[in-house]
Amino acid sequence: MSKPLIAITSDYKDVEPYMWHATPSPYIDAATQVSDVIPMIVPSIGDKLEVDSLLDRIDGLLVTGSRSNVHPSNYGQDPTEDHAPFDEARDATTLPLIKRAVERGIPVLAICRGIQELNVAFGGSITANFQKTRQIDGHGYPWEGTMDERFALAHGLQIDPNSCIADILRNEIVDDSVQVNSLHTQALDQLGQLVEVEAVSEDGTIEAVTIKDAPGFVVGVQWHPEYWAVEDQTSNTILRTFGDAARRYLAQKQSIPVAAE
Repeated sequence: MSKPLIAITSDYKDVEPYMWHATPSPYIDAATQVSDVIPMIVPSIGDKLEVDSLLDRIDGLLVTGSRSNVHPSNYGQDPTEDHAPFDEARDATTLPLIKRAVERGIPVLAICRGIQELNVAFGGSITANFQKTRQIDGHGYPWEGTMDERFALAHGLQIDPNSCIADILRNEIVDDSVQVNSLHTQALDQLGQLVEVEAVSEDGTIEAVTIKDAPGFVVGVQWHPEYWAVEDQTSNTILRTFGDAARRYLAQKQSIPVAAE
């Protein structure tokens, strides 16, 4: 069987002298080395993207993290300095793409900004002053140090034992917890329709969600499994499970006969 084709979201960035549709390499590396899929970067072109035409061709959707945040107009709030920076071209692309992928049962893994986009796509909101109110060490966005130091495993999770993420990580969980990293300036606030919490950090910050009664694999995580996809067993398991879901989706799709014209 051929490898699944995975759509990976992109940022619309100003990198002189051009605007770029860009995706950090750790996501590509994790997709190819651990999920064992073929990655395809989706440009952030908003309503110019024919969502269903794209989804007809892919077997999974990986929604990446980013330094930008979802513009608060997407969840009924006015922007402030705490909300910035923004990438409205990405918002216009990812929000409808995520919602439709979930509806169609296409496997979705949403990371960091991705979990926030997943929540907003289903009608939820984001808290912008997270950095000012966090209560546990190692929880936020470290700006200094090497990349390994910044992405170091920083705190534990409290995982719902009946959750999807608990089932995925059943061999990694010790005392109902796993260790994860933390690089985010915002966090989920009001939950979107059908969004279910599966894990929280020690201070109650939502760390993992799924969509109730989704027809396919849907996992959103606030941390960054892509950075330690090879070295850390928890990260590795999440990325492998996503790849397995994409393989099952592809196998199911290939078994459906195509109607003659």
